Amino acid sequence: MNEVALHKEAVQTPAGESIARALGPRSVVLVGMMGSGKSSIGRKLGQRLGIPFIDADTEIEAAAGMTIPDIFASHGEAYFRAGEARVIARLLDSGPQVLATGGGAFMNPETRALIRAKGVSIWLNAEFDVLMRRLRRRADRPLLQTADPGATLTGLMDERYPVYAGAELTVLSRDVPHETITAEIIDALTRHLGVAPLGVTPTRPCAGGPS
Repeated sequence: MNEVALHKEAVQTPAGESIARALGPRSVVLVGMMGSGKSSIGRKLGQRLGIPFIDADTEIEAAAGMTIPDIFASHGEAYFRAGEARVIARLLDSGPQVLATGGGAFMNPETRALIRAKGVSIWLNAEFDVLMRRLRRRADRPLLQTADPGATLTGLMDERYPVYAGAELTVLSRDVPHETITAEIIDALTRHLGVAPLGVTPTRPCAGGPS
């Protein structure tokens, strides 16, 4: 269930601790396409912030007692989306946490409203070539089980990217070490929340200019 960072004392950074304090009960919610790295980066981010990492898809499977491909095959996408919305609503009441959502979750207006109210949303924006390289290694993506996965992915990106762009923060997901993306997210959160590492006073421009 909850993947709490067991060694958070060793890996939590001063900036991460400050961010966690500023979040209060809110969650950091990662949104974006399948293959954008929400789960792998989310785990590292949870460690740096010293708060639990939760994968919404894992929680959905636990609640349903079956895998997501099996849910799609047995009940269809509409059934899955309804359950997804219920699970995410429940999880958002359990912050603070780093919450990785499925690629279609942010398309639900009610889910977006709950995320705005109870979290800080971050879009992991990945380009088509990056996603295809990553997704070719996986065979568990129901929406890509088509005759032309590339065309399907392009269609999903055209539909979803304008909605993802409504997230509060955007970080480019690309083929660099996960630590690099995690550091960029921490930097973005630091600026967004207006925090500085504990013991450091944020600098402010002098109103009167140089003397």
